[in-house]
Amino acid sequence: MMLPRIRSINRNQRGFTLVELLVVLAIEGILAGGIVAVIFTVTNVSSRSTDHMTAIKQVENAAHWLSRDAMMAQTHPSESDNYSSFPLTLAWTDWDYTTHNTTENNVVYTIENGNLRRTQEVSINGGLPSTTVTVIAQYIDPSLDMTHYRFKNGALEFRICARVQQGSTVMVEAREYKVIPRPS
Repeated sequence: MMLPRIRSINRNQRGFTLVELLVVLAIEGILAGGIVAVIFTVTNVSSRSTDHMTAIKQVENAAHWLSRDAMMAQTHPSESDNYSSFPLTLAWTDWDYTTHNTTENNVVYTIENGNLRRTQEVSINGGLPSTTVTVIAQYIDPSLDMTHYRFKNGALEFRICARVQQGSTVMVEAREYKVIPRPS
């Protein structure tokens, strides 16, 4: 009596065939491959965007400080049609009407190991100078064709190039500026 019931249960059971299981596995494989590709692309694009923004910010920071000091400068490089590589030296004198102090400022920009350094010496009333060294930008390309300056027609023209490299990806940002110093 038990045997007929088992036979009827076996006849009513439905399952997946081997072909159906292989089709499902193939579809899941395609979906998983697509998801992995999208994740890889998003992380790769995000990394490149971050590197590019880093290069932009480094160039902008360098331009800010160079422009600020160039506008103050009373002593600057001699006029030239040719571009020069760093170091760049700028100097100016401030007069404080309230304290009657004279402040001598001497700023030198140098590039060492991709870092743009600003060395400022300040002397008040001819006293001993105090020196401050600040890294104002990183990833700066020191080659003459990428980062350079010249003083021409009363204006300081300079180009700053930042090169950020992570693995085989290189992001480059270069900008040119022209600053007219204050009258001497």
